[in-house]
Amino acid sequence: MTHVSFVKRRYLALWFPWLPAERLARAGRTGSPERPLVIAEPVKGALRLAAADRHAEALGLLPGLPLADARARVSALLVADHDPEADRRLLERLADICIRYTPMVALDLPDTLILDIAGAAHLFGGEDGLVRAARLRLRRHGFTVRNAFADTPDAARALAQFGAASVAALPVAVLRLGEERETALRRAGLHTVGDIACRPLAGLAARFGAQAATAVRRMVGDAESPFVPRRVLPPVEVERRFPEPVARTDYVLGVLADLLAEACRMLEARGEGGRRFEAVFFRADGKEQAVGVETSTPVRHPTPVVTLFTHSLARLEDPLDPGFGFDAVCLAVPVTEPLAPGQPDLDRAPPPGPALDALVDRLAARLGPERLLRFHPRESHIPERAARLRPGSPFGSWPAPPPNEPPLRPLSLLRPPRLLSHVVADVPDGPPRRFRLGVTFLTIVRAEGPERIAAEWWRRPGLTRDYYRVEDETGRRLWIFRHGLYGREEVNPRWYLHGLFA
Repeated sequence: MTHVSFVKRRYLALWFPWLPAERLARAGRTGSPERPLVIAEPVKGALRLAAADRHAEALGLLPGLPLADARARVSALLVADHDPEADRRLLERLADICIRYTPMVALDLPDTLILDIAGAAHLFGGEDGLVRAARLRLRRHGFTVRNAFADTPDAARALAQFGAASVAALPVAVLRLGEERETALRRAGLHTVGDIACRPLAGLAARFGAQAATAVRRMVGDAESPFVPRRVLPPVEVERRFPEPVARTDYVLGVLADLLAEACRMLEARGEGGRRFEAVFFRADGKEQAVGVETSTPVRHPTPVVTLFTHSLARLEDPLDPGFGFDAVCLAVPVTEPLAPGQPDLDRAPPPGPALDALVDRLAARLGPERLLRFHPRESHIPERAARLRPGSPFGSWPAPPPNEPPLRPLSLLRPPRLLSHVVADVPDGPPRRFRLGVTFLTIVRAEGPERIAAEWWRRPGLTRDYYRVEDETGRRLWIFRHGLYGREEVNPRWYLHGLFA
């Protein structure tokens, strides 16, 4: 018999009870017991409290209270405007700080972070060690945080915010059903989640709606709770944590090279190569510096990627500064593509990639991708519109030509196409037999086509093109087209030379 084990999910909720007030305190607007700080917002034509600092809450000035009533209770109030966007940006910044504990960090607006710590707590000596490290770091940044662990995100958030001893003891307000339904539940004698969970949920759904039953199931773990991490997990990610902060930049860069070698081994096991590599250097003071490089083709050998990181770090406006030291380095490969195994040389060196792609990668890393223009493929059948110049190395790729076939398109196009005269061709769709180019008459001995390309209907009306690959008696190969269908779009269609094959 085969036994299958599943990893039990475990969540840590970090609740910031005075997040707006502490954000303002970082900007120099701090309340005091004599002048407590409140944050007000307009609600239905009246100003009400959206948040308050600890001094105001101690005086009973809670969110939802009209600002006029708050002023009547405490005349010396310090009032600030509610800025939910600034609070959201700050919560995202705190989420980035917590990524050092687990890559699975989700925002629960307006003031809570949910961390999926399954498989990560042992790196810090268990759950107690992880939350102790997180609280200490956040406290150094000036934030008050309350925490709780649970098997579901909803339960962890509720336990952190209400401070109950168990999920069963939580008040019905944690279900977020609205004031009317909460009042109806309490009148029915259902004051806690335990009171509801011990009764058949079918009756609860019939009386209070399916939303109430779903909320209870999510709280006790009988239904899946939505959890959307702020950062999508990359296909490959490796990290290195240091017991003590490291202030030597050269040592940290050596660790990055080791991580690249480890990531490339993982890519090889997956049969893939990396197209983008991102390194994050976590400092002991909570700041982090991120550096990313891109490659034109899939890569799974560390040497060229180390070179790209060296060039990228050299051109940073804000150089890699260890500050009080780095305590962790993380390397992610968010973009990968299939890569077949290559035959190494006798000295076990990897097979060399395209020289042009390697040159483009180095120039982009050294000068910046925005300063380097390269042709990128574009979805268009019209030849002159099938490519465009864009900065950096492309993630798209040109379609591969059929094996053992001559190229379908010339490497160079004439802009504008050159008009041909004195054309002799079979009608209605035959290739040209003879034409004049400038002052020279050319006789065609071989021709392939037509390749018909219709005009793009969403643009202004145009004529259909019939392209031919032709070869004259001297061996020159040309790409020409007839502009317009004979007898249907044009009485006497014109012929043009659009490109030259090598």
